[in-house]
Amino acid sequence: MSNNIQEKIQEELQAARNACDTSGASSSECAAAWDAVEELQAEASHQRVGGPKKTSLEAYCDANPEADECRVYED
Repeated sequence: MSNNIQEKIQEELQAARNACDTSGASSSECAAAWDAVEELQAEASHQRVGGPKKTSLEAYCDANPEADECRVYED
């Protein structure tokens, strides 16, 4: 299963790069694509350690909740 998630991460990384190249680095498409990468990386990390662990972004946002990178949008 771990190998499968690594393949999916690689696919999402490529999709994120393509989205940013096509739509621009500050586009919502680019941000959403990188969010998908982050989520998969977090899942892979959880599977490795067997429990929840904060990503570097989560730790940063805990310390800097007002930062642009930490904004949360709700539908």
